[in-house]
Amino acid sequence: MRHRPSPSDEQNHRSDDLFRARLDQIIRSNHPLVRPADAMPWEGIVEQVADLLPPTPEGAGRASLPVRMMVGLLYLKYAYNLSDDQVLERWLESPYMQYFTGEVYFQHELPCDPSSLTRWRNRLDEAGAEELLAQTIEAAKTLKAIRPRELRVVSIDTTAQEKNVAHPTDSRLLEVARSKLAERAAEAGIKLRQSYARTGPRLNRQAGRYAHARQYQRMRRVIKRQRTIVGRLLRDIDRKATPDQMAQLAETMHRARRLKEQKTKSKNKLYAFHAPEVECISKGKARQPYEFGVKASFVVTAHKGLIVGARSFPGNPYDGDTLAEQLEQTAILTDTPVKTALVDLGYRGREVEGIRILHRGKPKRMSKAEKRLLKRRQAVEPSIGHLKADHRMRRNFLKGALGDAMNPILAAAGFNIRWLMRWLMVFLRWILSCVPRLLNQGGHGYPRNCRASGRIAEHSGPTS
Repeated sequence: MRHRPSPSDEQNHRSDDLFRARLDQIIRSNHPLVRPADAMPWEGIVEQVADLLPPTPEGAGRASLPVRMMVGLLYLKYAYNLSDDQVLERWLESPYMQYFTGEVYFQHELPCDPSSLTRWRNRLDEAGAEELLAQTIEAAKTLKAIRPRELRVVSIDTTAQEKNVAHPTDSRLLEVARSKLAERAAEAGIKLRQSYARTGPRLNRQAGRYAHARQYQRMRRVIKRQRTIVGRLLRDIDRKATPDQMAQLAETMHRARRLKEQKTKSKNKLYAFHAPEVECISKGKARQPYEFGVKASFVVTAHKGLIVGARSFPGNPYDGDTLAEQLEQTAILTDTPVKTALVDLGYRGREVEGIRILHRGKPKRMSKAEKRLLKRRQAVEPSIGHLKADHRMRRNFLKGALGDAMNPILAAAGFNIRWLMRWLMVFLRWILSCVPRLLNQGGHGYPRNCRASGRIAEHSGPTS
C-alpha cells in the first residue's frame, strides 16, 4: 500500500523552507499536546497501522494520505470530542495540533477533506482501532507512567452506547417506512396507485397528539390505519415490480414488513429504519429505563485509571458472558496477563481460569485484603462517565455495526491520550519542584520527599 510521506520526513521539505519558522521554534515546549507528541512511538504506530490497512494494486489511484497525520487526527478527534469537520477546523488554527500530527511548518490549508477521514477510518477497521488503543498503553509503559504489575489488577464494567437515532415510536417508524417505500419505488420507476404523501404525515401528527393527551384508544386506531397503509404499499409494489426492481427494493421492503408485523412483545424488533443493528438495552436506570444502541465493555487499571480494554458486544448478552472475551482482549492489548478482575454483581456466577474474580456477592469468603482491594472496583465508573461526556461515547454517530465496534475503542484511545497529557504535566511539575532543591544541594540527587504538588519536606544533608 503506497502512502504519502509524512511532513516530518527531512527529504519532504520544500525549497523555501529555509525562510519559514519551524513549529518547534514557535510553540511552547511544555504544552500538554507537545510532550505526548514527542513521547508517542510514531514510527511503530505507522508501521503497525500501515500493515493493517487493506492493500491496493500498485498504480491504482493516487497514494493514500500520510498514516502519521490520519492517526494523529483520529487521536485528536476523540481526545477533544470533535466531529470530523471540527477536528480539521481546529487543526488549521492550532500549531500544537499540527505539531502533534507530524507537521514541521505551520500549514494554512486543510490536509484533507472531512470525508477522507471517514473513509480512512472505515479502512482502518476494528483491528486497526485496537492497535491505536494498544499504542497508547505502550506509550504509558514506555514513559513509566504505569508499571507492569499495575496492569494485572483491573476493574471491569459494561455500559450502553446509544446510537444516534430518535426515540422509537410505532407511529413515527410506520411513517418512515411509508415514505421510504414511496421514495424507493419512484427511484425504481414504479408508479404506485397512491403514495399517501399527505395522509401519512397527518396521521403521524395525529397519533402524537392523542398520545400526549393520553387518548390511547384513538392513538391505537390511528396506528392501525398507518399499518394498513404500509401493507397497501407493499402489496402494490409486489404486483407491479419486475424481478430486477424487486431485487433493488428487497432490503427496503424487508424492513418495512418487519415494522408492519412487529408487536409490543415481539422479539428482535426494529427500532430504527436506517440502523437495524440498534438494540433495546435496560440497565435499570430510573431516569432512563431503556437505551437504544449496543452494549459496550471497558477495562480500567484499578489504581491509575488507564483504559486497557474496550469493545462492543452486539446481541445484548448477560454481563458475565462478556467477561472471558473482554479479559482476552485486555491481555492481548497490554501484553500482560490479568491476575485479578474487580467486577459488580452483574458478572456473578462466571469464572475465568487463572484469574481471580472479585465481587461483593460472597463477603464472608473474602479476606480483609480482598475487601480493601474491592473498594477500587468503582474506579471504572468515573472513567465511563468521562468517556460519555468528553470522548464521544454519549452518542455514536458512526454508521453500521462497524461503527458500533470502533467507537468504544477509539473513545478509549482518546481518553488515554488525555490521561497521558495529564500525567506528563504532573511529572513536569514534579521535576520543576525538585530542581531548586537540587541546585541548593549542589546536584547530589533528588530529595527524598519531593512531591508533585511542589512542596518539598525539610530534610538534612544531600541524598544518596
